[in-house]
Amino acid sequence: MAEEAKVSEAAYSLQKITITDDSKDDYQYEEVSADDDFSLPEDDEDLSKALQTIEEQAEDAKLMEFLSVLNSEKLISDIPQAMDDFFCNFLVRLGMSRTLDCFQTEWYELIERGELRADEAGLVPDVYTRNEQLETENLSLKKDLENYRQTVNKVEEALLKMEKERDFHRMHHKRVLQEKNRLVCDLKRLKAHYASYEPMLKQMSEKYQNSLTQKMLTSLERDKAMGQVTGLQAALNSLESGYAKQLSEAKEGCECTKKKEFEGPTQKGLWEARQKKFLVVASSSSDPGEEAEKKMSRRDLKDSEFPVDAEGTLSFEHAKEQTQPQKSGQYQLSSILKVHDLAVSCLALHPRKNIVLTGGDDHLWKTWGFPDGNILLTGEGHTDWLSGCCFRPSGTQLVTSSGDTTVRLWDLSRSGCILTLRGHSRAVRGCTWHSCGDFVASASADCTSKIWDVNSERCRYTLRGHKDSVNSIEFLPFSSTVVTSSADKTLSLWDVRKGLCVYTFQGHVHSCNHATFNRKGDSIASCDSSGVLKLWDMRMLLPVLSIDAGPHPANQVAFHRSGDLVALASSEGSVKVLSLAVGQLSILRGPGVEVRCVRFHSQDSLLSAGADGRVCLWSWAQ
Repeated sequence: MAEEAKVSEAAYSLQKITITDDSKDDYQYEEVSADDDFSLPEDDEDLSKALQTIEEQAEDAKLMEFLSVLNSEKLISDIPQAMDDFFCNFLVRLGMSRTLDCFQTEWYELIERGELRADEAGLVPDVYTRNEQLETENLSLKKDLENYRQTVNKVEEALLKMEKERDFHRMHHKRVLQEKNRLVCDLKRLKAHYASYEPMLKQMSEKYQNSLTQKMLTSLERDKAMGQVTGLQAALNSLESGYAKQLSEAKEGCECTKKKEFEGPTQKGLWEARQKKFLVVASSSSDPGEEAEKKMSRRDLKDSEFPVDAEGTLSFEHAKEQTQPQKSGQYQLSSILKVHDLAVSCLALHPRKNIVLTGGDDHLWKTWGFPDGNILLTGEGHTDWLSGCCFRPSGTQLVTSSGDTTVRLWDLSRSGCILTLRGHSRAVRGCTWHSCGDFVASASADCTSKIWDVNSERCRYTLRGHKDSVNSIEFLPFSSTVVTSSADKTLSLWDVRKGLCVYTFQGHVHSCNHATFNRKGDSIASCDSSGVLKLWDMRMLLPVLSIDAGPHPANQVAFHRSGDLVALASSEGSVKVLSLAVGQLSILRGPGVEVRCVRFHSQDSLLSAGADGRVCLWSWAQ
């Protein structure tokens, strides 16, 4: 307390200051007389009071500062430590246990005697307590510093490691860039090398195509000449052997077969004529046609004769007469019929009656009347989805293809399957019937197509050449040529009499889903999985039109009987109709589900079937 008083006395002192009249500035002060009327009001303070107030304020400020220092020190230790506790703690910290025992013994003896009071011992000054706290904080800070040093060392190691990895990746990046530049140079060199060979390859490809065309024409001329030679030899031998009567009967049989309107030559008459020719050739031992006899003996006597391509038949002329230009207008939705429980995958029309044939994913085919939609017949037998269907030209039978790898023939009068054709190893994607009614063609996902003889019930030829699934197949009307579309992005023309590929159309950049001939047989329409529609000229063997109706896949394409309209079944839920005369593409929107197949029914009707099992009927409105 005495020390605090001394500190307080030393902090405040009074000094006597004399104010002189000497002034260092040049200002001339005026002297005011004491008798002047000017005087301070009674309430105003004089100079002495103002000085006193300033001193009091200075004292209060110093006092508040001192109190704040005391309060801060009290915050350091709210409860001052007693002197004996301080010494005990000090001795315990140093480990002086015997000195501690002696101190405590003597301390408590003095207190018991009354010679010493605990109050008189006083408290430990705050400076010592503050020192201890600072020492504790110093130790804590040293520990933190050591931890920070360790952390910094770890960070330095990690940084060094990252720098090494950075250098490694930088070197790797440079090496990759060098390899990239080298590959780019190699690629440019290869492109230049390929460009030098490209004209030669194009020329060789043209020569190859020309050679194939010439080969086909030569083979056709050869077959025609061989047939004429064989016929002349048979006629000569029959005249020499006295069989003129049998030859005349054979000619009468051939004339009878030609009178049939839609079926083509009667296979029974052809078989009888072939048997007579065989007997005539066999009767002569020195016949120069012995080689032809051996060729016939290898064939099945039940095999059908392939028809000769001729445009002068009554059926072809009848097709030309029915080809009329379509009047201006557009198609409008007239009705919707529910025919299957699952998606409709194929659609066909009866050649003579208003009957529609549909096949679906429910493994069934159904025939129903147009336009009322009454179900007439239902066929069961396939074990997987139906991919294709077609009526026989006579209208008495039909053929279906399925994902169960089979092709089945059905008799409408019996309402049952009469023949099952097996031979494909994977799903059959489509089927079609020849105009003569004696041959069926099928396309399969096993990259092959097959020509089936209905009479001999066997496969006559297997068409090999596509590198991927064959998605559709169709006969050229009144001929022995078929067109196939494949997932290898190509279309191919085949001569079914020899089983050879005649020509391959290339131009699609995606999988070809379907291809079809027009009624005249001079154009082909094809579509692919990107929605592109292409028209091909059969005479020039070149594409004449390409329409992008995508991006959704196009599933099927169909020609109008006039040849002026082309319908496209799109997966976006619409039917797109292209007018070739004006080049306009119109969109027909129905229920909004995927459209899988489309057919022109008559001059003014259009049918489309979709994934919901329904068939939409569209009528032409002017």
